[in-house]
Amino acid sequence: MQFKQTVLRLTLILLPVTGLSQSAFLAQGDKQKILAERWEILARTDSAFNFSKTGPLNRADLVFAAKRYVSTHPLQHASDKYNYQSLLLNNLEYLTAAERATLVSRKPIGKNFYTTPASLFEVHVKDFDLSINPVIQYVLSKEKGSDEKLFLNTRGLALRGQISNKIGFAAYVTDNQERDASYVRDWTNVRKAVPGVGFYKQFKGNGYDYFDARGYITFSAAKYIHMAFGYDKNTIGNGYRSMFLGESGAPALFFKINTRIWKFNYQNLFMELQSAHIPGGDKLVPKKYAAMHHLDVAFTKWLNVGLFEGVIFGRKDHFDFGYLNPVIFYRSIEQQNGSFDNSVVGLDAKANLPHGVQLYGQLMLDEFLLSEIKKNRGWWANKWGIQLGAKYIDAFGIKNLDLQVEHNRVRPFTYSHRDSVANYTHYNQPLAHPLGANFKEFIGVARYQPVPQWMAVAKLIFYQQGRDSSARNFGSNILLPNEPPYRVGDFGYNIGSGQQTNVMSASFLLSYEWKQNFFLELQALYRKQDVKTAPVSSASSTVLSFGVRWNMHRRDFDY
Repeated sequence: MQFKQTVLRLTLILLPVTGLSQSAFLAQGDKQKILAERWEILARTDSAFNFSKTGPLNRADLVFAAKRYVSTHPLQHASDKYNYQSLLLNNLEYLTAAERATLVSRKPIGKNFYTTPASLFEVHVKDFDLSINPVIQYVLSKEKGSDEKLFLNTRGLALRGQISNKIGFAAYVTDNQERDASYVRDWTNVRKAVPGVGFYKQFKGNGYDYFDARGYITFSAAKYIHMAFGYDKNTIGNGYRSMFLGESGAPALFFKINTRIWKFNYQNLFMELQSAHIPGGDKLVPKKYAAMHHLDVAFTKWLNVGLFEGVIFGRKDHFDFGYLNPVIFYRSIEQQNGSFDNSVVGLDAKANLPHGVQLYGQLMLDEFLLSEIKKNRGWWANKWGIQLGAKYIDAFGIKNLDLQVEHNRVRPFTYSHRDSVANYTHYNQPLAHPLGANFKEFIGVARYQPVPQWMAVAKLIFYQQGRDSSARNFGSNILLPNEPPYRVGDFGYNIGSGQQTNVMSASFLLSYEWKQNFFLELQALYRKQDVKTAPVSSASSTVLSFGVRWNMHRRDFDY
C-alpha cells in the first residue's frame, strides 16, 4: 500500500508539467513486434529501433521509425507492404488526418463501427483519441492418449487512447477458462501457479478459471523523460528468453521512468510483487518489491551495450525508499541495509550486422567468487546466467524467412535467496527465465511469411535441467531458500546436478489472418521428457490444436 501511495504522489506532482505527446505500448504478443524486429535488423542504424531492449515497445516510436525505414527502403514484397499498412491501421492516433483518410474501411458497419479495418470503435478528434476492440480466443486441443477435452476460452475488451497529447492510457481485461495439456498441469501443480497468470481458481476439475486485467497511464516529465504507471508486464532483452526480466510470468504493479537522450536510453522500473504462497481462500497475499534499472548505450550506430542492476526485497511494514533513487547502484544500498536483500547485476549487448544478421547476448551475475571459479569445485554460491543468440532476417535471400538460434545457461541456485521472500519470483513464477535455474537450453525458431496473410512458425527447444529430489534442493527451484536444511553441502553443484531431466519440444504453427488481428491457427506440438537419474522415467505428449484468436496474444507453453 505504501508503494502505491508513493507512486501516486509522484504522479500527481509530475502530471502538471506534462506537455508532450504520449503513447501506449504494444500489447503482449502483438504481431507488430515481428515487423519491428525485422526492420531494426535490416535498417541497422535507426536509433529508435535499436533502443529496443526494454519492452514493451512504444507505439509512437515504432510508427515514426517505420516511416523513416520506408522512406529509404522502398517496399517490394507484398508481405512487407501488408505488414506496414497493418502497422498504420493499428496506430491511427499517430498519423495525420490526411493519412487516416486513406485507410478508411470500404464497408464499415453502420456509421460508427469499423470505420477503419483494425478497430471496432475509434475516435480521433482534437485533444482525444480512443480505440476499443473485442478480445476473443477459443482453442480446442487434443492430446494423444487422453480422452479429456483441452480448451482455452477467452472473452474480453481492450482499449487505448490519449488525452490532449499529454496523457496516454490503455486497458485490457479478459475472463478465461482453460484446460491445458498434461505437462502444463504438472508444471502448475508443482509451482501452484498457472503460467503467465496471477490469481486463479480450479475449473471443472483440472481446468483453470482466471481474470487477466491490465492497464496503465503514460505521461512525460520533460522532453526526454517519459513515465508509465500501471499493472502489466515489462521485459528487458532481445532474446526469445531473458536473463533479466521476461514476460512469461504474471503481470505486476509497476512505475517506469524512461530517459532517452543522445546515445543513452536509461530505464528505471519499480514493481510491487507477490511473495511465494499457496493459492486459495480470501487472504492478503504477502507483498515484496523490485527495483531495476537498465542503461543502454549506442557505442556505434549498429552496436548497443547495456548495464543492468536489480534488487528484490521484502519489508513487513514499509517500502525501502532508498531503492527509489534512480541513479545510485542498488548494491551499495543493499550493503548499507546489511546485505539482506537479493541483488543482481548484468551486462548485455546487441550488434546489427550487414546482410540481416543480429548477434545478441546477456550475462547475469547473482553472486560469485573468482577464487572458487578457478578451483572448479562446484561452489553453490557461484550463481550466474548467460545467453547467446543470433537472428538472420530474409535468410539465404528468401524474403520473409527469419531464423533465430539461442543458447541459455543458468547455474544452480541462481535467482534464489536465503529466504523465500527475496527470491527472483512473482506469484510463484520466475521473473526471468521460466525454468528458474540449474539448466542449459538450446532454442531454434524459423518463421516464414510467404504471402501477406499466411505465417508458418517452427520451433525446436531442447534443455537439460538438474531438478530437486524429495530430500534435497539442487538449485533448480528458485522458490526454495538456498540455505540448510534445503541445501545440503557447499560444493559439487554443477549445471545438471540432481535429477538430470532432458526435455525436447518441437512445434509447428500455421496461422492465417482472415481480417485485421483475427487469426485462424493450427498447431501441432510434440514434447518428450526423460529423467536420466534413478528412478529412470520417460513421458511424452503430442498435442494438436485449432483455434481462433482476435486482438490477443497466443498462450504458448514452450518449456
